[in-house]
Amino acid sequence: MMAALDDARFMMRALALARIHLGTTGSNPSVGCVIVAPDGETILGEGVTARGGRPHAEPQALAQAGALARGATAYVTLEPCSHFGKTPPCADALVAAGVARVVVCLQDPDMRVSGRGLERLRAAGIAVETGLMEAEGRRLLAGYLTRKLLGRPRVILKLAVSADGLIGRRGEGQVAITGPQSRGAVHRLRAECDAILIGIGTAAADDPLLNVRLDGLEDRSPLRLVLDRHLTLAPESQLARTATAIPTCVVALPHARARKPEAARALEARGVRIIEAEDLQALLTHLAEEGISTVMVEGGAAVARAFLDADLVDRILLFESDKRIGPVGVDTPLRTHDLAERFALVQEERFGLDRARDFERIR
Repeated sequence: MMAALDDARFMMRALALARIHLGTTGSNPSVGCVIVAPDGETILGEGVTARGGRPHAEPQALAQAGALARGATAYVTLEPCSHFGKTPPCADALVAAGVARVVVCLQDPDMRVSGRGLERLRAAGIAVETGLMEAEGRRLLAGYLTRKLLGRPRVILKLAVSADGLIGRRGEGQVAITGPQSRGAVHRLRAECDAILIGIGTAAADDPLLNVRLDGLEDRSPLRLVLDRHLTLAPESQLARTATAIPTCVVALPHARARKPEAARALEARGVRIIEAEDLQALLTHLAEEGISTVMVEGGAAVARAFLDADLVDRILLFESDKRIGPVGVDTPLRTHDLAERFALVQEERFGLDRARDFERIR
């Protein structure tokens, strides 16, 4: 029993390490690794996939452990890679280090790995165990898994709804619905996502920055996407003016650049990249091909409804405030009773006076 508890404790540590670099490792998953001495108590080395995706977690943890890794146990949140890419296989590094046992949370669905890493370890005489804290690992790496299994990024829809069921006030741009604790939680989530998306209506009405504004995480602002079918984003908008500092794309219909060359040139001169896509599915496929694993949708009612109608939402974060907006409000595109068939409530939290409910798609 104690060994099982220790295994869970060290895997929990590995998962916590992996969370540190969520949204910063490019097309590679953020993986955590902990090397534990044969005594089953002493941590010899730790690693997390570096920002940008390299080096991987295992060689970093092994470098810390050094020669003491021989006979040790490695706890890894994702199956060690077995293929040669820009770096040698992590499975080979574990074999060369002489570890005696490897405990893996999740098998990697990447066809270049998918069981081959585990086979290589076992062939070298290493004891391999899989599936420890698998549910927690799947939730942490949900973006990567969605991209590998469905060929598109995981879509997180964030909505803030007032006590009278509204998400804004017509003609007034951005309206503060939730309190500072909720907004802080949203910024932490932004820092863990690869991209954030709004519609041109929100961009025009609010002129947002869509960056991360938390102390110490300012450099974690994700790629910014604006659904802008006809290239109407103003070159003087905050999004366009800061595009060289924070990567920014507008998503237009095919041939939009040819139809509005001057608008395209003005945006591109600011550093805005133009993506042409026929629909949301085509956009998500394109983003997956670029290595984007998680997209947070923060647009208004129309954008939220478009993703829901296309059945492309995987997670919904619904922040409910005690504030009332009153007349001339914008109705929410969904209410909790609309979610029963497709989504399950997995968590509920309080942020100050606000209630946040976290729904996951039922598959």
